[in-house]
Amino acid sequence: MADTKLFFATDIHGSDTCMRKFLNAARFYGCDVVVMGGDITGKMIVPIVADSAGTFRARLFGTDEVVDADGLAALRKRITDAGYYPYDTEPDEMAELAGSPERVDELFTRVMRETLLRWLALAEERLAGTDTVCLLAPGNDDPPFVDDVLHSSARVINPEGGLVELPGGFTLVSVGYANPTPWDSPRELPEDQLEARIEAEAAKVPDPSRAVFNLHVPPKQTPLDQAMLLDAQWRPVLRGGRPVIDGVGSSAVRAVLERYQPMLSLHGHIHESRGGTKLGRTVALNPGSEYSEGVLRGALVTLSRRKGVRGYQLVSG
Repeated sequence: MADTKLFFATDIHGSDTCMRKFLNAARFYGCDVVVMGGDITGKMIVPIVADSAGTFRARLFGTDEVVDADGLAALRKRITDAGYYPYDTEPDEMAELAGSPERVDELFTRVMRETLLRWLALAEERLAGTDTVCLLAPGNDDPPFVDDVLHSSARVINPEGGLVELPGGFTLVSVGYANPTPWDSPRELPEDQLEARIEAEAAKVPDPSRAVFNLHVPPKQTPLDQAMLLDAQWRPVLRGGRPVIDGVGSSAVRAVLERYQPMLSLHGHIHESRGGTKLGRTVALNPGSEYSEGVLRGALVTLSRRKGVRGYQLVSG
């Protein structure tokens, strides 16, 4: 049987451009499988406020943007490409939202859900007539309701909590939870609980030598988890006047990988630690993320029935 070609990307954080590039990757690279590894949803809403002068105002990247009706579409695109959610509103509603955190939360959930449903419809359109297996997995920044939205698709697979059969006789399991972070994100667990959760998924795999583990957080103290340390106020930890760089990945992830030795493990979470490494027989990859620039970083992996991971290439576009 021919090799299986897999494309992996992660941490697009709501970027419309990156999602479109991800769905196009199947055809562009001739892939059998495309995997989005987690942190799919965006981080905030950017209000676009209409005023009485017929102009529209938004604050983006610390700058006040003012456009007329002709510039509105371009402004919306800049916001969505950066991974934010544009929301058309008026001064009166802005005042109401400012006084009601509950309404803001409801609005955030609504626009997040609408965007995901639009992406699922786009996936069905782009992948129609193909045999491409498409997986969209949640990550630590994705709220719990995201699972139900992803499960609503007949074309896209949410791999969290299940065993996914891949072309070529390979299998995949997925865990989007993280060890504790400074940001107290929706899916975090202490290392012992995270290890138990990953172990429960790993135990479903019939043959680790033919398995892919999609674990959002990279293994501890590897080239895939190096990042600047932060203190309790999210300020860089300094030593000798310089930021301290250290491994911020998960000891639980590393322990399970060393124990099970899957042929391939896919990670994200640490955007700046793009690369590949080996833990025993396991090829571990983190393609990194540059979503805010509209750049989709990914890993193109060739899986062989006889050799497991035949090779990989880090790509971007």
